[in-house]
Amino acid sequence: MTSPAVSYLVFDIESIADGNLISKVRYPAENYSPEKAIEVYCAQLLEQSGSEFIPYTYHLPVSVAIIKVGVDLKIIDIVTLDSPRYRSHVITKTFWDGWKAYKMPTLVSFNGRTFDIPLMEMSAFRFGISIPDWFNLNDRTYDQKRNRYNQASHLDLQEVITNFGATRLNGGLNLVANLLGKPGKMGIAGHMVQELYDKGELLRINDYCRCDVLDTYFVLLRTKVLIGQISLEDEQLLVKDAMEWLEMKSDEFPVYGEYIQQCEPWRNPWLES
Repeated sequence: MTSPAVSYLVFDIESIADGNLISKVRYPAENYSPEKAIEVYCAQLLEQSGSEFIPYTYHLPVSVAIIKVGVDLKIIDIVTLDSPRYRSHVITKTFWDGWKAYKMPTLVSFNGRTFDIPLMEMSAFRFGISIPDWFNLNDRTYDQKRNRYNQASHLDLQEVITNFGATRLNGGLNLVANLLGKPGKMGIAGHMVQELYDKGELLRINDYCRCDVLDTYFVLLRTKVLIGQISLEDEQLLVKDAMEWLEMKSDEFPVYGEYIQQCEPWRNPWLES
């Protein structure tokens, strides 16, 4: 039986700060340990900007969850890369090799334009991985995969909602997921990934990544309604189909059962009198 063609790769990435790199680049004279370098840098960032978030240039990917989606927008499969070892160099190569192997389908993210994709590009640079099909710099500008407005290459749902950054989406993915009755954050937030990684709780990070990518998938469906590519009725059928798929897979991946339990029925005002 022929496998269905993949039209979209909906993805989410969790990452950690590279303390060794931070120590070498920002504090070469102090000779800080990786842990100390991260601590000091976070404190400086908090004082300067009110946020402890370390720029992606100092990050390493430790979990990538991907939903393979068909042309009919149904879930084909959900995978995480290099599980259970979660090696950053293998994750990076598998991500880019997989995109090419599936004939370069549309990458779908939420805020991936400013974080996830640059991180995976920087990781490819770091690990000596060639991705010429992504860096098709000799093609016409609007045909280049990295062109900000080439949404056939990379559909950043946050950019659609904010008109390419013309407005600020306060609340982020957590907010738009909750608008759809989806869980959003389920006890773990991005700033907790470093601590979980340091404790060796890689499975929890991976499960968190799976839930984030599910939120992104459901936001994709509603975005398709917003821009007029599917009807609301079609979207609701796709949501039902996805929930049944997750229920079927929940014995193998218990986090899907937890996700379903925290979902709420979306209140459809058009069905009310």
